[in-house]
Amino acid sequence: MTAFLIVFLGAGLGGAARHALNLGCARWCGLDFPWGTTAANLAGSFAMGLLAGWLAFRAGEGFTQQAKLFLATGVLGGFTTFSAFSLDAVLLWERGEAMSAALYVGGSVAGSILALVAGLSLMRSLA
Repeated sequence: MTAFLIVFLGAGLGGAARHALNLGCARWCGLDFPWGTTAANLAGSFAMGLLAGWLAFRAGEGFTQQAKLFLATGVLGGFTTFSAFSLDAVLLWERGEAMSAALYVGGSVAGSILALVAGLSLMRSLA
């Protein structure tokens, strides 16, 4: 139960940061393009790379699982799930599973867009 609370608190902070970024991008860049989402995806993926690299090469054994849950799953997950998606794709690639990585990326992107269209279509048909 503690792990869920840790993720919950981190996700709240990440979500609030994402909202602030969206508001700032809307104010500075306008609403004609999803600048906030793009910025969150890029910044979150960069931060996930920094965190994963630091955990792998610098943190040592002293970094707790709770801290990983808070930062990676919570804060970065609340900020953007794209960072977790990017990490998963790269881990597949680095393990030499190029086909799995390509299927994961293509399936996730195309599948998510198709799922959104299906959800919208269903709700439009019910309206």
